[in-house]
Amino acid sequence: MSQNIKNLSKLVRQSSNRWLFQQNRVQTLSLNNSSIFVKNAINNNNSNKNINVKYFSTKTETQQDLDVDKFDYTNKLEPQVLKDYIPCYTVMDQEGVVNPPSADPNFGQELVTKMYKQMLLLNTMDSIFYDVQRQGRISFYMTSFGEEAIHIGSAQALSMDDTIFAQYRESGVLMWRGFTLDEIANQCCSNELDPGKGRQMPVHFGSKRINVQTISSPLTTQLPQAVGSSYAQKLAGEKNCTIVYFGEGAASEGDFHAAMNFAATLSTPTIFFCRNNKWAISTPASEQYRGDGIAGRGPSAYGMTTFRVDGNDIWAVYNVTKMARDIAVEKGVPVLIEAMTYRVSHHSTSDDSSRYRTTEEINHWKEKKNPVNRLKNYMIRKGWWTEELEKSTIKESREQVKAALQKAEAQKKPMISELFTDVYDTIPNNLLEQQKELIEHIKLYPEEYPIDQYAPEK
Repeated sequence: MSQNIKNLSKLVRQSSNRWLFQQNRVQTLSLNNSSIFVKNAINNNNSNKNINVKYFSTKTETQQDLDVDKFDYTNKLEPQVLKDYIPCYTVMDQEGVVNPPSADPNFGQELVTKMYKQMLLLNTMDSIFYDVQRQGRISFYMTSFGEEAIHIGSAQALSMDDTIFAQYRESGVLMWRGFTLDEIANQCCSNELDPGKGRQMPVHFGSKRINVQTISSPLTTQLPQAVGSSYAQKLAGEKNCTIVYFGEGAASEGDFHAAMNFAATLSTPTIFFCRNNKWAISTPASEQYRGDGIAGRGPSAYGMTTFRVDGNDIWAVYNVTKMARDIAVEKGVPVLIEAMTYRVSHHSTSDDSSRYRTTEEINHWKEKKNPVNRLKNYMIRKGWWTEELEKSTIKESREQVKAALQKAEAQKKPMISELFTDVYDTIPNNLLEQQKELIEHIKLYPEEYPIDQYAPEK
């Protein structure tokens, strides 16, 4: 993505004083009884053949086209109400039966086994790291119980060239793309091997290697950023997209609507992937919106291609995400996906969900709509899985997670001087003075600070 932004910035700098505006490319858009002009930019020197600058104007209609209404007129006065709800696409039941059979992606045994093992590894990791947080060994953690099919199903449908903006419950997406247990443990333990240098809360991952932008705590900020990323991809003429994950609670924020509107009007290859897991911390979905959920906002409100999918059906999630990616990349337009699932776990280690929902509700989803068991039954039907394999895989997963955690905890914390780096290209004098004062203070009172736990200064 960084290269896309560099290309875009270069284009704007080179062309800022050399735009050629053609009369038939000027569009007038009405906005609150005033007019704004959107002009197609023409790269005068054509120095970058890979950047199609016509996308600065996302429409090609003439003024006459814009004056044509897309609706019918009527002299019959009647209020308009919601008549049809968007259906939820599902193909595999809880017993692992796919209907119709043509909806089965028919992956081979090796790939399906890998997908299932990744789901088990995610579960095992979440269980151990949750307990580790309760023991005070890390400061915070968020699990993904009940949402495993969303992670692996969607990740399998993407290309490694696609940029990902995650929220904070997509650990499985990163793991599927190659984010290792060591990298996860290093970040959660905030040690010197953490690329974020211990500055982020645990579970706020990011990796340039696997094309995942660093996760932010503030809700929904990643949506407008993802639109900017996909717009840069479009300007650069790349055949890939940006996918952004978020919860239904995030869709109540203003940034959601701003991002959707920008993506729709600029025609960016953005996939908006909403995890509707029924709960935004302690707020149920019934108190978050009216109408047809999150998916209902796509077609009418923003003219956006939209899917609603059973988020506990890994093949349905895969099929939908694959089609969404094809549409976004080939047509250069945004797509909205609402994946219906359930957050089995607490919102985070700072939450006690027993205070606002019943055990019966949780058990219903754990037992009758479990995405892991659904894929397991699918594999058993094909003769690819046994209880012996289940036990050995879980045991192996626990050993892998524990080993990564032990290594991460043995590492030193980042160098103390890293408190002052990575904000300015050249550290200003006032920060240099603060750094000097801190070092002198620690030297003066060494018994008050566990400096032996921090990496030595280079």
